[in-house]
Amino acid sequence: MTTKETIVNILHDCGVKLYDIETVSEFNQKIFRIYIIGADEKVNLNKCAQVTKILSPILDLEPPVNGVYTLEVSSPGIERPLRKMEHFIGSIGEDVKIKLINTDKIIGKLDSLNSGKLTIIEYNGDVTVVPIDEIEKARTYYKW
Repeated sequence: MTTKETIVNILHDCGVKLYDIETVSEFNQKIFRIYIIGADEKVNLNKCAQVTKILSPILDLEPPVNGVYTLEVSSPGIERPLRKMEHFIGSIGEDVKIKLINTDKIIGKLDSLNSGKLTIIEYNGDVTVVPIDEIEKARTYYKW
């Protein structure tokens, strides 16, 4: 079983799902970050602490990265990054902010995803279709 499969199984037992995993370097420190979303409830600090407490000793035995690292378990946040196909599918009906490779920006409601293209209804009513491979960066958007 891979490390990711182990993590997914443990998260399932904790009542949450894996949203994403990333390894980053911040201030000369390697961080292995696990983003979780609630299966039936919202993710809060207590849930993140519970998952960390369960995962930490397991990852000590089978480190997910080489060298010294810090484990972080977090919610992806209200404005969460959209990197994978399942992220886009799970965000249909939500507001999104898209930055295209050509630097254009689109903000609106993600209406659908068909044949690798997003349909976004912008706030002014315009309908924009964007191929996923033209997206540089995407995230859900909360209109403050």
